[in-house]
Amino acid sequence: MNTNNLKKYAPQARRDFMAAVSHRLNQFGIHADGKGKLTISTPVVSGSVMQIEGLSFDAGLVRAREKLVLRAEQMGFEALVEQMAYTWFNRLSAIRFMELHGYLDHNLRVLSHPEKANSFEILDHAQDVAADLGLDRNHIVELKLAGNKDEELYRTLLLGQCHQLHQAMPFLFEALDDETELLLPDNLTRTDSILRGLVDSIPEDDWQQVEIIGWLYQFYISEKKDQVIGSVVKSEDIPAATQLFTPNWIVKYLVQNSVGRQWLMTYPDSGLKAQMEYYIEPAEQEPSVVDALAAITPTCIDPETLKVLDPACGSGHILVEAYDILKAIYEERGYRVRDIPKLILEKNLYGLDIDDRAAQLAGFALMMKALEDDRRIFTRDIKLNVLAIQSTQNLDLPDLWRKLALNQDAKRGSMESIFDDVQSNLADTVDDIEFKQLRSILALFEQAKTLGSLIQVPHEQAEYLRNLTSRLQELSEQGDSMQKPAAMTLLALPYFAEKPLHVVL
Repeated sequence: MNTNNLKKYAPQARRDFMAAVSHRLNQFGIHADGKGKLTISTPVVSGSVMQIEGLSFDAGLVRAREKLVLRAEQMGFEALVEQMAYTWFNRLSAIRFMELHGYLDHNLRVLSHPEKANSFEILDHAQDVAADLGLDRNHIVELKLAGNKDEELYRTLLLGQCHQLHQAMPFLFEALDDETELLLPDNLTRTDSILRGLVDSIPEDDWQQVEIIGWLYQFYISEKKDQVIGSVVKSEDIPAATQLFTPNWIVKYLVQNSVGRQWLMTYPDSGLKAQMEYYIEPAEQEPSVVDALAAITPTCIDPETLKVLDPACGSGHILVEAYDILKAIYEERGYRVRDIPKLILEKNLYGLDIDDRAAQLAGFALMMKALEDDRRIFTRDIKLNVLAIQSTQNLDLPDLWRKLALNQDAKRGSMESIFDDVQSNLADTVDDIEFKQLRSILALFEQAKTLGSLIQVPHEQAEYLRNLTSRLQELSEQGDSMQKPAAMTLLALPYFAEKPLHVVL
């Protein structure tokens, strides 16, 4: 892989994507001045048309546009542009990798053409892939026959592809009609499109290894890193200041002498040793040390019980290498090849990071490793254990507590008056042990985006958290109209993710 190509392309791509996203926000009447002060235009809706500053849009986009405005108000214009730029960069990079490896179900290229420069293979077969992408075939045919609507047709196909990939990788591709699709850059079919750099600047040979995703990300944020290094780093800038793609030989050394060593301590005659070029044989030890090691070394290991946690996983380089070692272990123990990828992803590998975009890419990298071994992995309903740690700083706990009504539904009527807006400090109003426990748990993670995996949850609180998670899951399925969304809000936080608790905490 020639990283010089990536180093040259990615920083410019960040600038281009941010400019394109900013332009789309402006088209939807969302502006900011040099100091970040927002100006929001009021849309005029008439029938099926929404007009904003002279531009016409489908009235069906009103709700998505409102959600976009809310994001801008909560995050600020610049932060929203940064987030949406890397979101679309990540998605398009993922599609590029998949199309070159033949991993898309229809086996057509979405961002390029194998024979025609500045073209898209999927456009040539638009009517054939409509059903596969969940699109209205008649509408696709109409756009195709119009002859002058290639931009609309291509945009529809690309979004359809993203919606389809949502089923397999929801962490990277949002659900249908999410507001992020409003910010997909426009003019995608032009010869100077934002897609051309991704396709033309990086030779196809450089896309052979999934590690390209990590390298791209490191170079993508390199200018941001230069801006923040040397000054007091804000919490939101920590990822840019600290992300560094670890060279492959170092990753191999680390994994082979941790996961690999643990296996070889129990099975010294394992053939795994021959596959680990960076494995270092243990030094000779005193008899007392040998006896002590023997006492703590298990006589047998079930591969499904091996847990590998990277608490600062970045784009997943260490997890990807651990996948290969674990795969060899499973094969040695006689597992069926088709069962191994799902087992590794769900039982063995865990990753945490404070950076949302890095966690997205780590999840994608693992799915691509699994796809190499199981072409039906997308149909296996995989639940990855790669999580972006989230802050609880902006949670409205009084409101959530009122809606959850964990004590008893019968008390909801009386609690409505207790939790008036004027009474924001519940601890002064209600002497409720469980509320205090929940508040204490959430307080631990208020600075999660700064402290990350340095946060330690006391054993007794971890036990409470496990029990509460079970109750929240029950409420998310069987609760009333207020309990369900409140429970889902908490379950969306990694700390309430059931499976990783015994590892993360």
